[in-house]
Amino acid sequence: MLTIEMDNFDLGQICRSGQCFRMEQIGENRYRVIAGDMYLELTQEKGIVNFFCPELDFIVFWIRYFDLDCDYGKYINRINPRDKYLKAAGEMGSGIRILQQDLWEVIISFLISQQNNIIRIKKCIENICREFGEKKISSTGVEYYAFPTAQALAKATEEQLQECNLGYRAKYVLDTARRVVFGDFIPDKLYDMKYQSARKELLQLYGVGEKVADCICLFGLHQLEAFPVDTHIRQVLDEHYKRGFPNRRYSDCKGVMQQYIFYYELTVS
Repeated sequence: MLTIEMDNFDLGQICRSGQCFRMEQIGENRYRVIAGDMYLELTQEKGIVNFFCPELDFIVFWIRYFDLDCDYGKYINRINPRDKYLKAAGEMGSGIRILQQDLWEVIISFLISQQNNIIRIKKCIENICREFGEKKISSTGVEYYAFPTAQALAKATEEQLQECNLGYRAKYVLDTARRVVFGDFIPDKLYDMKYQSARKELLQLYGVGEKVADCICLFGLHQLEAFPVDTHIRQVLDEHYKRGFPNRRYSDCKGVMQQYIFYYELTVS
């Protein structure tokens, strides 16, 4: 176990922020995360966070995953004090971090997320992991399933994916997996692209629209210029930013502001 003291870090807020779908609360102040083929349990008491994992896993994987090297106080301090709405959103969601997730997992997760609610998305992803992912045992003896590889999903049939409750999204997942296997789409190449180029490339995938492309850029590539707009965000923009969101002020951290807004809307509505 490693114990870390941190500011602007709240496991509950991160879990409910809609970024990832394999993080859940399993007890009072206790959470678990499955990311790719990694497993972690954490507890938090105010600013004290306990990571139940080998030190090497923490250093090599989890520091980057939770973006622990970044001071999120600087983003909150960037908020215009005259913008009462965003100031309230930033204060309410001050413990959110933009997770640096596995790109492949994010692509498939957000293909599945379309016209779907979070509970159902989590169930769909759990289904494909159990059906097509590799069974693993954590360092603490917990059995779990890794996220399925492109090769594993490409071997599936559309009917098998539909049996995992993916519905019409099954064909999107299958097409993307097969494109990766055939070499028509190489996710890792996106890391070398700037935001607009990566977004354009993602829009070429079957079933990927602007919102999903932006989610992948933000949560899979950590491109903080991305600002995914769903129904909640569109309503906020129409009500509070009739002249448009102040993109210039937050040009390099719009994605962080989007998360504050998204979490605020989920919490107060």
